[in-house]
Amino acid sequence: MIEDQNSFKFHTGVIGYPLLFVLIIWIVFWFEVRFGFDFSHFGVYPRAIIGLRGILFSPLIHSDITHLWHNTLPLLILSTALFYFYQNNAWRVLLFGIFFTGLLTWLLGRPANHIGASGVVYMLFGFLFLKGIVAKHFRLIALSFVVVFIYGSLVWYILPVDPKISWEGHLSGLITGVLLAFLIKKGVVKPKRYIWEAPDYDPEEDDFLKHFDENGNFIERLPEEDNTIIDDIEIIYEFKEAKKPDEE
Repeated sequence: MIEDQNSFKFHTGVIGYPLLFVLIIWIVFWFEVRFGFDFSHFGVYPRAIIGLRGILFSPLIHSDITHLWHNTLPLLILSTALFYFYQNNAWRVLLFGIFFTGLLTWLLGRPANHIGASGVVYMLFGFLFLKGIVAKHFRLIALSFVVVFIYGSLVWYILPVDPKISWEGHLSGLITGVLLAFLIKKGVVKPKRYIWEAPDYDPEEDDFLKHFDENGNFIERLPEEDNTIIDDIEIIYEFKEAKKPDEE
């Protein structure tokens, strides 16, 4: 069993790595604006061999400042939660999540350049929400409810509601996150097990249950008195004569 104190520990990477991810996508956007580049052609272009490069590059590229800002805060919050609550699996979830989100987008998407970190955001959302429920740990379940409360409206955008939005990337990210929640089992904190849930638990040896009879009636059991008689105690008195003041 993995204990809570060994699983939920704050370290610099919990906030450092998410800040680094956000800093990188902002630097890429600044570089495009500052030097007049357009990296959109490095996005995922479905069912074209050259479009596979977008699996790596597309999360770093954004069309405008609004697109970038909408992905910044969710990416920062959800990746921070990932690195804190799932420290043993954070990099595995992130790397596999990015790869399979991009690959599914390449398979399912419309013939266009799919760019942005929103697919990764949806992957993190799907993983954090479902994994907490599957793990059955009270802290992870609480995280699931927080995630769905804050970002539950994201689910609306896995549908083709706006032709300018890559709903295929969103759907691919959500599917990937859900699959990873089921597939990744090792290194996840386990729910606390009480003594009566142990396989070697014997109710007849339970000190609490000994206070009840077979019909469930309470039986008062007082601690037995210690009637041991202590003999052969030798008491020795020593007399010391007090000194007079002039003798000190």
